[in-house]
Amino acid sequence: MFDTSPVIVGLEVGTSKICAVVDEVNPDSAGLSIIGLGQARSRGVRKGEIVDAALAGEDIRNAIVEAEQMADVEVRSVYLGVTGGHIRGFNNRGVHPVVSADREITEEDVQDVIKNAKAINLPAENHVVHVIRQHFRVDGQDGVQNAVGMLGAKVEVDVHVVHGNFNRLQNPIRAVKSLQLEVEDIVFNGLASSLALLSNEQKELGALVIDLGGGMTEYVVCAEGIVKHTGLLAVGGDHLSNDLAYGLKVPLSRAEQLKIEHGSALVEDSVKGQTVTLTNNHGLAERSLNLEHLRRIMSLRLEEIFQLIAREISRTGLLDYLRAGIFLCGGGARVPQIENLAEPIFGLPVSVGRTSSVSGLKSALDQPEFTTAIGLAKFGSFEVKKRAGRGGLTGGIKNRVTRLLRAVKM
Repeated sequence: MFDTSPVIVGLEVGTSKICAVVDEVNPDSAGLSIIGLGQARSRGVRKGEIVDAALAGEDIRNAIVEAEQMADVEVRSVYLGVTGGHIRGFNNRGVHPVVSADREITEEDVQDVIKNAKAINLPAENHVVHVIRQHFRVDGQDGVQNAVGMLGAKVEVDVHVVHGNFNRLQNPIRAVKSLQLEVEDIVFNGLASSLALLSNEQKELGALVIDLGGGMTEYVVCAEGIVKHTGLLAVGGDHLSNDLAYGLKVPLSRAEQLKIEHGSALVEDSVKGQTVTLTNNHGLAERSLNLEHLRRIMSLRLEEIFQLIAREISRTGLLDYLRAGIFLCGGGARVPQIENLAEPIFGLPVSVGRTSSVSGLKSALDQPEFTTAIGLAKFGSFEVKKRAGRGGLTGGIKNRVTRLLRAVKM
């Protein structure tokens, strides 16, 4: 029934939906070719983390089965996206003295300084998800991309570290493994979204990617070709619905419907005095709602999200580096006028991002809510090519994943 050719699968276990994207492996192609997409409504996840393992497992299975049927392949392993309020990112620096007689920096020196940068004093319950190399520094000279062969007495390296609570990272892994699937690696959702959206040129110029999900909002700053900053807020599209339900005094399901059908990020003069008629199950009018009030509730919540992110990025001094602008993705990016709301807050051009270097299913490429899953598959394709170039699975990746999975007994 199924084709057995090698494929890469990105799996996002989100608050609003479970999404699986199947990528066809083509060693000769630099881009990503999507051949399958599966999704299911998420019922066992809150704020990006599993709260009901049985429901989450069932929804993951439904999404995987749909992706398998569309791609006509059998899925055996996935690259799994992770998020949640426990995840943090920070920059760290490793230092190593060059001890060779001629002071020439060798590959061994580079590996030692990277090892020192990874020796991070984290709480015992935390686990490192990513250590992303930035730039080297040789005797005070910044911005060195490759230190091997240079002369110096001291070599340093800057890295960006993403880490999270060990047990909370294991919960989605356990849910996937309960379906007899392997987890190739875990990837921070925000990083996956930036991989899907940004071209190399945009990473060099500097860009901020904001992923507006159902329960979480992740953001990543790339500049000078590297990841400079990551962060997240435990606020997303579900909070818009909750605000509407409370402010308009309607059930949550009705609030979600109103958000989709009548929502906007801006309150325009043209909507003043307009109303929305609510009907009951028989199609009869129940009461009228003020459209201006509805949109103002949404606008205030979205404005708060963007202001919090702008304040954080400004604190790091990175706003001036965002010459390529700001790119939105996730289901929240569908809210009309959201770019126009965000632009004056950041003082930069804002647009809904489009996946780069990706071909295949147009239904996936044009939808901002699939960005993370596409980025997870793209991460997987990079890893597969790295392994092929090194003659197999790299020890660093294998050991890191094995340590995290060791406690997951199925």
